[in-house]
Amino acid sequence: MSVAYDYIIVGAGSAGCVLADRLSADGANQVLVLEYGGSDRSVLIQMPSALSIPMNMPKYDWGYHSEPEPNLGGRRMHTPRGKVIGGSSSINGMAYVRGNPMDFERWAEQGAAGWDYAHVLPYFKRAESRAEGATDYRGDAGPLHNQYGRLRNPLYTAFITAAAEAGHPVTDDINGGQQEGFGRMDMTVHKGRRWSAANAYLKPALKRPNLELVTNALAEHILFDGVRAVGVRYRRGGDTHDVHARREVIVASGPINSPQLLKRSGIGPAAELREFGIDVVRDLPGVGENLQDHLEFYHQMECTQPITLYSAMNPVAKARIGAQWLLTKKGLGATNHFESCGFIRSRPDIAYPDIQYHFLPLAVSYDGSVAADRHGYQAHVGPMRSKSRGSVTLSGPAATDRPVIRFNYMSHADDWAEMRACVRLTREIFAQDALKPFTGREMQPGAGVVTDEQIDAFVRDNVESAYHPSCTCKIGADDDPQAVVDPELRVRGVAGLRVVDSSAMPSITTGNLNAPTIMLAEKAADHILGGAMLPPSDIGSQTVHDRRDAER
Repeated sequence: MSVAYDYIIVGAGSAGCVLADRLSADGANQVLVLEYGGSDRSVLIQMPSALSIPMNMPKYDWGYHSEPEPNLGGRRMHTPRGKVIGGSSSINGMAYVRGNPMDFERWAEQGAAGWDYAHVLPYFKRAESRAEGATDYRGDAGPLHNQYGRLRNPLYTAFITAAAEAGHPVTDDINGGQQEGFGRMDMTVHKGRRWSAANAYLKPALKRPNLELVTNALAEHILFDGVRAVGVRYRRGGDTHDVHARREVIVASGPINSPQLLKRSGIGPAAELREFGIDVVRDLPGVGENLQDHLEFYHQMECTQPITLYSAMNPVAKARIGAQWLLTKKGLGATNHFESCGFIRSRPDIAYPDIQYHFLPLAVSYDGSVAADRHGYQAHVGPMRSKSRGSVTLSGPAATDRPVIRFNYMSHADDWAEMRACVRLTREIFAQDALKPFTGREMQPGAGVVTDEQIDAFVRDNVESAYHPSCTCKIGADDDPQAVVDPELRVRGVAGLRVVDSSAMPSITTGNLNAPTIMLAEKAADHILGGAMLPPSDIGSQTVHDRRDAER
């Protein structure tokens, strides 16, 4: 173990890239980043509209699938995870959604002291560079660029208007003081390119001599001296290497790989570790538990006017779009096409929004595998706070053994009630006057899917993951037996080891996970460096009190 660094970061994903930048910024620390994937130099990654391609490529995706889901007809659900610098921020849909302010109040109530909205808002702002400029809630000087789409397709604004006609609020900024309502959706795109964590944080930081990145490095396990983490053993090109950490090892491998690495290293439920002959360093029963995700379905409508992206789905049009993007970084290739969205409550008595909408002027699967044969549009819609909980367990002790992923989707009765509300509330929106000039028949779920039983059958067969796994190494209080890390992200019961990624979330947020994961890493960097934390914000959030009668 002759090679030593102050900090070793395992994973160059959304969180790892942030840490690489912040921990190396003053030049005082020697920082090593280990990443199993490789370069992100690909048009398929950098061109925003190609988003569905890299998440299905073995070169860039770990290729995980769940175990058969008993409540979804035994389907094995695709669980894409980025295997490339930038991690999942290099293969995701680029939606910039912070979550609802009340999510972070809930975190604090669940034992994540110091992670309430007042304390996290400054870190959201520090991370961000918003093209439309700073506000009390938004930043304009951070590494993470985001912007609005141009709303050139009239369906984007018609969707927002229809939602208002159905009685829902409209919001100027879903990432500002009022998430609830319908409005424009931010995307992590800058100058026409995907603005991943690698582009935002890692690549600029790699110009420093005190930061080193090793790609194609598969972390086998963390090295311990007693109960102190002192390094990492990794394999690269058939050779095994040990590297030493003078200060800390930071696991930033994501909600699937982080619990696996901890378990292979002797940290996790003792019985599971002993089953695979792994010496127990620390019995932590919560490692790999509390797995959460968002499910969604695609509510698809036929469009009676030839204005949708269907015209761009043929090979000639795609070639034209690609050529324009390569030459100018403009045009349809420079957007993720999720340019309007919404957050509403499934029932009036819900404290804050629990349903999310992404709107797309095309009828297509997220992964692009099944395109409609006609002009159409769709809303991706699903509940935000499912009560179902799953787990990530080992199938063997080796780094090459695949994880056993069980989401237990739809295992709580409330999940079914929320999905039924999603279908009925979406139909109400799509029936409004603003969309009537464009609307033909309902392609999915279909006009004949009406009763609870019919909707449940549709959901069982068609619901998909929104690709937001999280919460498998959760922050928690001292008296929480399921807590894996403390509020400073230190792994409980050992020294010199932290987990910093979406697995540390105590509960899933209301929306996409990239923005809160980056915030989490920004705040974690200050905890790790031991300096002053950013002062809490004194700006509150807004709640929509004038609620429509959802049963009218």
